[in-house]
Amino acid sequence: MQKAVSLFGGVVLSLALASGVSAASFQENMAKCLVKNANTKDAATVMLQCTANGGKLDGCTVLSDSAPGKGFDKAALCVAAAMPMGDKSGDVKIPMRFPGGA
Repeated sequence: MQKAVSLFGGVVLSLALASGVSAASFQENMAKCLVKNANTKDAATVMLQCTANGGKLDGCTVLSDSAPGKGFDKAALCVAAAMPMGDKSGDVKIPMRFPGGA
């Protein structure tokens, strides 16, 4: 599970800390999204396109999913809903890597 929780690395943690969200709380949300929607033993890469506004991501759509039908698209959308964006705004592409093996 530790690998699955660290799928965004330092970039997301910096955004979480910059926006006042605790890194531990965000990691818990990421783990819950993955466990709820996909098998943590499988690996996948998902690319989302979203609109950043008001510190959050809205209107996310899945551009690509390396493991279609395995729930990683839903896990990525779930993670995006909880992802802090700080003062970023506009259209953004969010790559997500689920390493598997957990």
